[in-house]
Amino acid sequence: MINAGDSGASYTIRDGLRTEHRAIAAAGYWEAFSRKLRYPLGPENKALVFLERVFDADHAISAVSRDGAFLGVAGFKTPAGAFVGGGLEEMAKVYGWLGSVARGWLIGILERKCEPGTLLMDGIFVRPEARSLGVGSALLEAIERRAVANGLKQVRLDVIDENPRARVLYQSRGFEARSHVSMSALKPVFGFRSTTTMIKTVG
Repeated sequence: MINAGDSGASYTIRDGLRTEHRAIAAAGYWEAFSRKLRYPLGPENKALVFLERVFDADHAISAVSRDGAFLGVAGFKTPAGAFVGGGLEEMAKVYGWLGSVARGWLIGILERKCEPGTLLMDGIFVRPEARSLGVGSALLEAIERRAVANGLKQVRLDVIDENPRARVLYQSRGFEARSHVSMSALKPVFGFRSTTTMIKTVG
């Protein structure tokens, strides 16, 4: 656990995701990523149920205020699992088997593989009321420390072209653009034209 923030608005960065924060984290994740997940996981009411069920707290780092309020989370992916876990069987419990097949195919298009020596981020967001407190940077710092602690050499994330604010934050933290993938043909489905892979060397 790491203390952060000033005396007037302090918070802690801690491993995991509290049970009592799962529902609000699901709502925040959906708000942050519904543009690209509206077809794979929508409608919203089912997406919230699914996300709350499949979040893996072992692949999460949370920001929590002094009074215990949830402020944001950074998820990551390893060969052992991902923050947004759950397979076809878990998806079928929410969407039914027929609906899960099509959704699983769409999720597969967005899937990214873990590479040797790399910690792969699996989503990061900060609640609106905490966006001026440096929470996003603190979560990224914690992700970098996790990578170093695990003996990894770099952190990778992917940012969509529709989110320039996030890209500015990542660049300010030392992430560099390495490659671009065009999604133009699928923009009506996912809501963005391209993704940029950004990497930061750590340790």
